[in-house]
Amino acid sequence: MFLFTFPCAAANQKVTLSVYYDSLNTSCATFIVKNLARIFEDDLMTILNLRLVPWGEAYANKSNNSTAICQNKHFALIYCIEFLAIEGRHNEWETCFSSLGLPKNTTLDCYNSSNATKLEQNYGNETMHLNPPLQFVPWLVLNNQPIGNDYENFTGYVCKAYKGKIAPMACQSVHLKQKKTTDK
Repeated sequence: MFLFTFPCAAANQKVTLSVYYDSLNTSCATFIVKNLARIFEDDLMTILNLRLVPWGEAYANKSNNSTAICQNKHFALIYCIEFLAIEGRHNEWETCFSSLGLPKNTTLDCYNSSNATKLEQNYGNETMHLNPPLQFVPWLVLNNQPIGNDYENFTGYVCKAYKGKIAPMACQSVHLKQKKTTDK
C-alpha cells in the first residue's frame, strides 16, 4: 500500500481514505482519473492520508504467485496507466514511464522479485478481511468506514470527517454546494 501525506495538517487530524481497486478495471480507472486525481489539484490532499490498495475483487490463487503487480509509488504513473485503460490502450502502459521520466526498471524489478508476492499477499489479506466486506470496486473506506455507493462524493465525506480547525478550500466549496441543495 502507498501512503501519500502532506505536512500541512497535523497527522492526528488527517482523514484516512483507502481506495481498494482493480488495476485496469474501467470503473476504477475512471474513478482514479476523473475523481480521485482532483485531490492533487485542490488543497484536499493537505488533510488526507491516501492509501491505494490494488487488489479489488481478485481472488487468492495459492498455486500461482507470479501474477503480482507492483505499483510505483508515484500517483502520476497510476493515473497514466489507468487513463490508458479507459481509452482501451492498456497495452501501451510502458509509455507512461518515458512520458513521466520515470525509470521502468524499478517497477519491473519489483514485479519480478519476492517483494511483489509479499505486496500481493498483504493487499489480498487486507482486502479479504474488510468489515463489512468489499462489495464492488472501487471500494472507498474513510477512517475505517466504507462510503458505499456514494464513493464519487468522497470529498464531502472527507470534509465532514475532518476535525481540524481550518478547513481547506475544497471543503468550503463542498459545504456550499451541499447547503444550496438542501435549501431548495
